[in-house]
Amino acid sequence: MLIAGANIEPFFIYPKQFFKKIYYYLCFSKKSRMILTIDVGNTRIKSAVFEQNTVLETSVFLKETLEESIEKIFKKFSNIEVLVLSSVGKIDEKGLDFLFGRIKIHVIDRDQPFPFQNNYATPNTLGIDRMVLVAGAVLQFPAQNRLIIDAGTCVTYDYVDQNDVYHGGAISPGTRLRYEAMHNYTAKLPLLELEDIEKVVGNSTSNSMHSGVVNGLTFEIDGYINAIKAEKENFIIILTGGDANFLAKRLKNTIFANSNFLLESLNSLYQYQINND
Repeated sequence: MLIAGANIEPFFIYPKQFFKKIYYYLCFSKKSRMILTIDVGNTRIKSAVFEQNTVLETSVFLKETLEESIEKIFKKFSNIEVLVLSSVGKIDEKGLDFLFGRIKIHVIDRDQPFPFQNNYATPNTLGIDRMVLVAGAVLQFPAQNRLIIDAGTCVTYDYVDQNDVYHGGAISPGTRLRYEAMHNYTAKLPLLELEDIEKVVGNSTSNSMHSGVVNGLTFEIDGYINAIKAEKENFIIILTGGDANFLAKRLKNTIFANSNFLLESLNSLYQYQINND
């Protein structure tokens, strides 16, 4: 019903945006509507099922089992209506053909709206995973200086200030790459898996390698945080990625550790984008 004297001009000028917002309101106003977020990394695929902002289930699987793994998720959560996808690893688009026509697929790309100003000198080279993490930090921790550390295949550091301006950060090898580098570029050093170690001084070749990887990365992270502290005002530190929980207990600095922060950021960013498209 239209009220006499009401300004209906915006309705006619922006009918597409109007009906789009109505659609998403109807989709997500019912608590049973669910979102599946998927992060395609360099080595593995991670996923999470959300009911509004609540995580119902997370899973990790290989790219080779993509269709099988997603079908299992759909079987368990039949109310999933939207799949939100972020990918830095290689994935065959035909691998998603089985989803077309079943649910809405929202692929995150750099041309979409993001809740921060990007001051990176080469914005087109900034990884979409780093952009998603920065967006999640801005949306979940508003009006604060934030440092996001993602400890995965590579360790990335990203700084965004309280005014939501992204300045950049750093990239270094993660634990797996450090072990592989020592094995691949020397004649006799073995290929080891990540292992907890208590001492700084290793009493064997294997223990020395573990100390070099684990303690070396721990010192690097604490050192980077301390270097930022010398330049910036107080900030929150968010540690995420596959090695987040392993490293968190070793760091001297106070941090917020959440290994699923990227998946949560995908959910937050999607909600932001459908309201700002």
